Amino acid sequence: MSLVSSFVIASLLAVGPAAGGPPAGPSAPRGPAPPPLRVTVDSSDHEVVITSGPWKLKNMPPMDDAAMMAMHMGEDVPVQRFEWPVEGWFRGFKWEIVDGKGHTLPRRVMHHLIMVNFDRRQLVYDAVERLMGAGSETDDATVPKTIGVPMTPGTQLGMYVLWHNETGQDLDDVYLKLSLVWTPKNQNPRPVNSLPIYMDVNLTIGGTNTFDVPPGKSTKAYEFTLPVSGRLLGVGGHLHDYGVMVKLMDAESGKELTQVVAKRDSAGKVLGISRKLFGVTGRGLKLEAGHHYRVVAEYDNPTGKTIPSGAMASMVGLFAPDDMSKLPPVDPTDPTMQKDLASLQVPVSGGMHDHHGGQHGTHGTSNDEQ
Repeated sequence: MSLVSSFVIASLLAVGPAAGGPPAGPSAPRGPAPPPLRVTVDSSDHEVVITSGPWKLKNMPPMDDAAMMAMHMGEDVPVQRFEWPVEGWFRGFKWEIVDGKGHTLPRRVMHHLIMVNFDRRQLVYDAVERLMGAGSETDDATVPKTIGVPMTPGTQLGMYVLWHNETGQDLDDVYLKLSLVWTPKNQNPRPVNSLPIYMDVNLTIGGTNTFDVPPGKSTKAYEFTLPVSGRLLGVGGHLHDYGVMVKLMDAESGKELTQVVAKRDSAGKVLGISRKLFGVTGRGLKLEAGHHYRVVAEYDNPTGKTIPSGAMASMVGLFAPDDMSKLPPVDPTDPTMQKDLASLQVPVSGGMHDHHGGQHGTHGTSNDEQ
C-alpha cells in the first residue's frame, strides 16, 4: 500500500461517526471523568506522543457495527482536551494499546478513536475539523514529508475513544498510546498544505450519520459546495455491509469525477474499500469553490427487509487548498456549529479560537432514491 493511500484510508474513514460527535444524546448523563491524558514531544523522531489511561474496560458481547452504535447512543463518551505543542505539519500516526506493564493488548478492544481540531472548520460542513481517526482495523500510516496538515502551537485539540472489549475478560489497566508524526517548520522544500476532507451522504451535525437500508438497490446522496478551490490528492471510503460504492459527481454537469468500490463476499458483506490516488504535486482532481458537487452511495440489500440504521456511507481524503487564507473560520455563533460543539461537550460561549480568515461559502442538500 502506498504511503499516501495508506494515510487516506486511515484518515477518518475507518470510523463510524467521523464528522459527528461522540455517540451520545444531548441529554445523556455525564459519566465519570476520563483518565489522565499525557502529551510529550519526541523531537528526535518528530513525534507528539499522547498517552491516555488507565482505562477500565468491562467485557462486552460481540456485535456488528449497527448494533454497537445503537447501544452506545445513550452513553456519554468523554472528550479529552489538549494543545498541539509544536509548529509544523502533521503527516501520520502510530498507535498501540498496552497494559500497565507495557504488554501489548489486542487492537480490537478499541472500536474507534477520533481526533478533533477545535480551531479549524471542516471543508464541507459547519463543524470543527476531524483531524484524524482510526478503527481497530486501521494500520499505522504516514505520508511523505512533501505533504502534511499545517499545525501551530496552542491549537486546541480533543480526542474521544469508543471502546469495545470482546476479549472474554475485564481489563482494568488499559492505556492508549498514540504517536502523531510531524514535519518541522524548517523542512525544505516546504510541504504542500493539505487538509482532511469528509463527504458523507447522510450527516446530521451533532447527531448520527446512519440511515435505513431498504430491500434491493438504493442510493443516497448529498449535494454541497466548497468554500475554497483546490486539488483532491486521494480518496478512500466507508461503507457498511451491502454497500456497493461511493461516487463523487459534478452536480452541475452530471459527470462522475471519481468512485471508490466495496470489495464484498458472496453474501454482500463488505471486506474492504478501494482507493484512488490522484497526485501530490502538479496533479490532482481539481475542485472549484462555489461549484456544486454530489456524493452518492449505492447499496444492494439482498435480505428482502429494511435494515434500520444499518448503513453509513462517506468518501474521505486529503485536499490541498489553493489559498489557505480563504478557509472559513470556526464560528461558534453558527447554530449548526453550536450543535457540533454541544455534541463534543464544549460550551459554545468560550474555548474557541479564530485562526483563519475568509467567509462561509458552503451549503448542502440530501436526497434519496430507490
